[in-house]
Amino acid sequence: MAGFRQRVRIGDVLVQSGLITAEQLELALEEQKKKPKGTRIGQTIVEMGYASELDVTLELQKHLDVEFIDLRKIELDETAVHVLTEADCRKYNILPFAYKDVMTLSVAMADPQDFDTIDDISIITGLQIEPYIAMLSQIEEMLDKTYGKQQADAIAEQFLKEQENALGGDSEEEDSRKDDVENSPIVILVRNVIEQAVRQRASDIHIEPFETNVKVRYRIDGVLREIMTYDKALFPAIIARVKIISGMDISEKRKPQDGRITIDVDYKEYDIRVSNLPTVYGEKVVMRLASKEGFNRAKSELGLRPEDLEKFDGILKNPNGIILVTGPTGSGKSTTLYTALAELSTEEVNVITVEDPVEANVKGVNQVQVNNKADMTFANALRSILRQDPDIIMIGEIRDSETAEIAVRASITGHLVVSTLHTNSTAATVGRLIDMGIEPYMLGDSLVGIIAQRLVRRLCDCKKARPATADEKRIMGLPSTAEQTVYDPVGCQMCNSLGYRGRIGIYEIMTINQKIRNLIAQRATADKIKVAAEEDGMSSLRMSAAKYVCEGVTSMAELMKVTYSADES
Repeated sequence: MAGFRQRVRIGDVLVQSGLITAEQLELALEEQKKKPKGTRIGQTIVEMGYASELDVTLELQKHLDVEFIDLRKIELDETAVHVLTEADCRKYNILPFAYKDVMTLSVAMADPQDFDTIDDISIITGLQIEPYIAMLSQIEEMLDKTYGKQQADAIAEQFLKEQENALGGDSEEEDSRKDDVENSPIVILVRNVIEQAVRQRASDIHIEPFETNVKVRYRIDGVLREIMTYDKALFPAIIARVKIISGMDISEKRKPQDGRITIDVDYKEYDIRVSNLPTVYGEKVVMRLASKEGFNRAKSELGLRPEDLEKFDGILKNPNGIILVTGPTGSGKSTTLYTALAELSTEEVNVITVEDPVEANVKGVNQVQVNNKADMTFANALRSILRQDPDIIMIGEIRDSETAEIAVRASITGHLVVSTLHTNSTAATVGRLIDMGIEPYMLGDSLVGIIAQRLVRRLCDCKKARPATADEKRIMGLPSTAEQTVYDPVGCQMCNSLGYRGRIGIYEIMTINQKIRNLIAQRATADKIKVAAEEDGMSSLRMSAAKYVCEGVTSMAELMKVTYSADES
């Protein structure tokens, strides 16, 4: 390849293209010095949020005499993949994916300018190397898919062998094994389970004991999938390791426990909430994963449509009152709340939160962690916060009448209060607060906006088009004579044969106007409040989902699944 050996300075290319500024490059170079040896400048620029990984990769591809490859969209040649060991692939951050001809191996690389690696692979394989540029995250994801189960099985087998060898061993051997704990198979296995979950975009990890085996399932895009099954003999060691790293009492096996883990995966920090529950076959563990930066999103990334974004901005401009975000667990309420906080937090205001737990740190915000053992409940924390001269108060969740009453009184006395509540729709939220003992006239005065939300799965590019049926058009509120195309999931390599990849929010935003205030004060039903809100321009959850179905973003199945509980027909 002509001129291939001439190196391109990645930082200079990104500055010249206008993707980053010279100042950002200088800051990234300083940050790179603090990173582990071998960390590339492009990787550091992505981690610092100056540019996306895809933009950096495509910009480099323009300046290098190599082709870009999207690994999720191609069928890997298994014989090509296994021409190198997993250790070599991970060492060099590469993935062989096809044979160009009998003497040439096609290899995806995060850095096609790494000529030493190209020479090493050529020597190891005895083949000529045709490099392609690919995103590092995709290379790691494909390596996990290819080798993940194989690696986990090998680790599990190694652990069982060590256990057999350990029988009858003396105490000196026991001490010797403790010295090697960080390199022990079970430590590597637990780390492997967490890392694979992160790379597969899982929100939760379930480790479940049964009579003869242990199952590991990941919740990906809201749906659980079985990933691995282990011999039951591994279970005590897996649970012990999880308890140790999450700060639980390792000797307590009869009571539920909660813990927390902070872990770095691919240079990103993740906060993991761990819950342990005794079952008939042992303790089941669920780990909820959250990226520290995952909650800090721009409004544009939430999935709000232009008309919803306008309402969202209008609600946030209120100097006092209550803003509520509602929906079931896992519907993205916390992300919306943190986005609102980031928008509201300026130098001129004092923002204080009370949360259980604090899920992400927000710049310039005073965050308080609930601690029931120290009698720091939501209600007690709120009373203390009101003496701290706050302008804006965020309550993680309104769980009881005492917290609800303090929140309403705080909003009436000139504070802006934002919080979450578990209800199905905006209109149902009013009834829930009245049931908690809040006087309707006070509630009408204090509420300024309610946001109900859900997450729907995005269809993968492999989706299949078809005409909508008469029943589907009725559900979406379309005329029976309208011509409408809808899409169904299919399944491909890119989406792990699920037909979906990623999720997007659907919203029902109720702005509290004078008419709705009067209805609340009169104890009107949820149906009457909903009609008044829709007359004022509110799109229901089902209407919001229907727009995404018509645009081919999601499917009818998803619309029915997430809006069924909203009691719409």
